[in-house]
Amino acid sequence: MKPTSILALISPVQAGLRFGCSSLTIQRLDPVVDPGLSPSAHVHHIVGGNAFNATMVGDVASRATCTTCQMSEDFSNYWTAVLYFKHPTNGSYHRVPVMANGALAAGTTGGMTIYYTQYDFSHDMVKEQPVRAFPQGFRMTVGSPATQQLSQAKAHIGLRYNCLQSLGNRGPEMVDFPTKPCPAGIFTVHHFPACWDGKNLDSPDHQSHMYNTISRDGFMNAPPCPASHPVRMPQVTYETVWNTTKFNSLWPSGAPNPFVWSFEGSSGYGTHADYMFGWKGDALQRAMNTSDCFYDGCGSITKQPMSEANKCTVKDMVGEDTLGWLPALPGRPVPA
Repeated sequence: MKPTSILALISPVQAGLRFGCSSLTIQRLDPVVDPGLSPSAHVHHIVGGNAFNATMVGDVASRATCTTCQMSEDFSNYWTAVLYFKHPTNGSYHRVPVMANGALAAGTTGGMTIYYTQYDFSHDMVKEQPVRAFPQGFRMTVGSPATQQLSQAKAHIGLRYNCLQSLGNRGPEMVDFPTKPCPAGIFTVHHFPACWDGKNLDSPDHQSHMYNTISRDGFMNAPPCPASHPVRMPQVTYETVWNTTKFNSLWPSGAPNPFVWSFEGSSGYGTHADYMFGWKGDALQRAMNTSDCFYDGCGSITKQPMSEANKCTVKDMVGEDTLGWLPALPGRPVPA
């Protein structure tokens, strides 16, 4: 695949919603996969509203009082596993910091870039292909930490890595971690499916109530939804930039990739993400009904300065060290 530049993505676009969310917290909680469990199985990087907790049901927006997202009516939570550097010599682990993506609002701290697209980046097709916003209480996941085979990873369309040459030059998309140091960090993307069964806010595997009709990576319009999942929803995407540059000098030339997700794994195939809907009222639906709404909040959503968004916090509910050099990943036993 040809290298992708951020400018190539941004300059011709005129459809969809794109905004930044600063980091909210990094801790071992997962109210979708491990509801009520504190701590959960592995560490996550979370952005969005301050209603985030070990247990989240019902109308999330009604319980949140602030959000780290630029769109001030978005109290949703978005999270992924956390990237760690595993020292090639002594086997200790160090959490990789997150840095803001290119072309986001000034003051965005770490965090993610969030997308809601109706069709693709060039067309919104709001009349030809209406999009329904998620209902309150909706949640879903994409990918799985249990993925261990290349064929399985390839089948997870839209879960990819880039070895950043600069913040403006992403390089080609890859299914696994880069095999050599990246000049500007490791970029991860998580595309969610866009077809809902119209009935279930969740499912036992947190994925079966949704269906993916996309067969190619990138911001492509999803083909028509099947009869089993007939409701067209926004196409949600996360982008995260992991600042791996401080570890490049510790990666011996020719040595295998030293980066692991917070659940360890044997490769990058297990990349995954969770989504908890929490937009206020009909804010997202108003946005999805609006034509040409890229960047500007669709003209119907209130934006906040990132200096205000960065004041939003949640307490440390687990109370464990996830930073510094650690003998083992949080939640995992120290190797004998």
